[in-house]
Amino acid sequence: MVERVLPRRTANISAGGFTIAVAVGALIIVSAGDVAPSVQRLADGFPRLASLVDRMMPPNTDTAFLVRIFWRILETFQIALVGTAIGLIISLPIAWLAARGVTPFGVFGYAFKALVSLFRTVPDLVWALLFVAAVGLGAVAGTLTIIVDTIGFCGRFFAEAMEDADKQSQEALAAHGASRFSILCSAVIPDAMPSMINTGLFALEMAVRSSVVLGLVGAGGIGQELKVAFDLFQYQNASAIILAIFVIVLVMEFVTDRLRALIQ
Repeated sequence: MVERVLPRRTANISAGGFTIAVAVGALIIVSAGDVAPSVQRLADGFPRLASLVDRMMPPNTDTAFLVRIFWRILETFQIALVGTAIGLIISLPIAWLAARGVTPFGVFGYAFKALVSLFRTVPDLVWALLFVAAVGLGAVAGTLTIIVDTIGFCGRFFAEAMEDADKQSQEALAAHGASRFSILCSAVIPDAMPSMINTGLFALEMAVRSSVVLGLVGAGGIGQELKVAFDLFQYQNASAIILAIFVIVLVMEFVTDRLRALIQ
């Protein structure tokens, strides 16, 4: 009778891997003790939260207020749309210069990768504060922030899509003496286009969310109205604004999902 040997349910772990796992677990436990909410703090905060929600009801439905909110929402959408459009246009050449195996600058393409990483790693609110200090309060600072944020997001994924593009067509064009720019336009971009369109739609969706928050630091949009409402303890105004933000984000997700489905 042949004895059956069942496969192991878990893979063997080395001593180094076990040590790392224990260290990560210990770090999570220690960090949770410092920053995680305690049961007592949650119990103390719930009545205050309930009181705040009670003061926020019902949302303000005054016609003049709603008209002002509408124009702020429109401004928010304009910030997201224009910032994303300009960011996408700038992202394309930066991604080409940063893409490994595609860039005409060879190893110096890592400098453009570092630039994209800088744009991506600095938080939106930090960029917004810098642009508010440079160009003043308002929608222009918000648009510049969305441009930088879009370059950081799309620059990375555009470059990866170009790196993953089919190599055979590129090699065939190169064998016929085509320039790097011709190869980019005739082989790399057509192959990477579906992924790039998908990334662009995600960038627009993210830009709408980001532009809502940017108003909290004076970069225009509906977030600026929300900050004013909380600063002046106008909680019914704040609840109406939060509902408006929810609607615009929901609509944008629906639109981008539909466009994504049409492309696929």
